[in-house]
Amino acid sequence: MERRPSWSGIAVKLSTRGRYGLKAVVDLAVYYGDAPVTLSVLAGMQGVSEAYLEQLLRVLRRAGIVETVRGAAGGYRLCCAPAELDVGRVLAALEGSTAVVDCVGTGDACCDRACTCSARPLFLKLQARINDVLRDTTIADLATDYIEQKRRMEHAKGLS
Repeated sequence: MERRPSWSGIAVKLSTRGRYGLKAVVDLAVYYGDAPVTLSVLAGMQGVSEAYLEQLLRVLRRAGIVETVRGAAGGYRLCCAPAELDVGRVLAALEGSTAVVDCVGTGDACCDRACTCSARPLFLKLQARINDVLRDTTIADLATDYIEQKRRMEHAKGLS
């Protein structure tokens, strides 16, 4: 019997910037419509320093994804409804590119052999699927899943 290779070893990784920034946006989505969330509360939820998270939120603010509210009851909140914000937009702001390899991205970094690369058709297919998922998944989807995950964890704790 022929053994097929496992694709689980493909390394398409987001940076910590992308991971923590996306998680912060999801946390803001959970509290969408409520009072703004303070930097200290967000940092505590993420388990990261306030200084690092503030850098990420600054990038997200410049991209029009989050806004700051000044004053005693101030903090951060999303600029739009979570259902109107797709994951691709958030990651593009944080990562710059979500390309699996440079030759399939939208930037100028392209291989001299892109036209003759035997693997490029595969990379293009992978990138198209990744783009579809990032575009079709909203921050509301992630927030809903996260709330459900937390509910299941609390339920499981109650059973033990």
